[in-house]
Amino acid sequence: MKVSDRRRLRNRDVSFTVMGLGCAQMGNLYRLTSYAESLSAFDAAWEAGIRYFDTAPFYGYTRSERRLGTMLTDHERQKYLLSTKVGRIMVPDETVGAEEDAYVAPLPFRPTYDYSYDAIMRSFEASRQRLGIFAPDILYVHDIGRATHGDRHQHYWDQLTKGGGFKALGELRSSGLIKAVGLGVNEWQAVSEAMDEFDIDVSMLAGRYTLLEQDSLTLLDRCHREGVGIVVAGAFNSGLLAGNKKFNYAEAPADILARVNEIEAACEAEGVSMQAAALAFPTLHPAVVTVVSGARNGEQMKANVGWFEQDIPASFWTRLKEKGVISGDAPIGDK
Repeated sequence: MKVSDRRRLRNRDVSFTVMGLGCAQMGNLYRLTSYAESLSAFDAAWEAGIRYFDTAPFYGYTRSERRLGTMLTDHERQKYLLSTKVGRIMVPDETVGAEEDAYVAPLPFRPTYDYSYDAIMRSFEASRQRLGIFAPDILYVHDIGRATHGDRHQHYWDQLTKGGGFKALGELRSSGLIKAVGLGVNEWQAVSEAMDEFDIDVSMLAGRYTLLEQDSLTLLDRCHREGVGIVVAGAFNSGLLAGNKKFNYAEAPADILARVNEIEAACEAEGVSMQAAALAFPTLHPAVVTVVSGARNGEQMKANVGWFEQDIPASFWTRLKEKGVISGDAPIGDK
């Protein structure tokens, strides 16, 4: 599979390259990343044929949107697909520190959660201004769910449902200012609940359908039945499947490390790199339209592309199923 291959949403005229570039690192995620580094990652992605790019106001406290917009607007608008997110209003605040929410040197705009009708509209307009793009293609509702908001979840969910958040998304879509709407979350349950409330088109799911986690399989199967696309992010589970010991931003527990050892053994036996397997596995589910990978510079982006385009024998996936590493119900391209 080439990163430039295409998959379409069933219910909307939206076409994704099967790999996308996630742009959180353009916002100085974890460490300072120069504009030149970010541009080299973007250029490497573009040269490889990637045409889907994802950002959010939250990334770098607006820095990522500003950087990505500058890069994208050097290209013809019809050549790329762009998604950004709503759910936080970025409020000017001179007290923003040297590091906030894992972003180094964030810009002086503090995020405030708000999923109401007016906030969605204000956030969308502000993103258009920062990006310099009249009509982004996709809007995701960013970071909503019970694990994210705890005892405030119902308050924010009511803003989205009763307070007109979904209504705002519907109006933007029907007006043609965006082509598709959905959620951008770490919690697959939130996507399922959103599907009960509103006709979403696509959702970004971070870290929940990977070689190490398939609890979301019931959601993906439902999405496939109902024509809702899934964008998979976090395929490396915070880096554990790329060679470090972090799993979902913390030290990996023993049972997870044992599963990684099983995957490494299968990789060695089949001549497959673990990074290639991590990027390829989500694409085997028919609901998945693309896998989004972050990169800090051109070298990292080229490595991601190389892994993604590596051929993986069917026997590798069969071996993982036989070992119980991946769910017996997970599609592996054998049907």
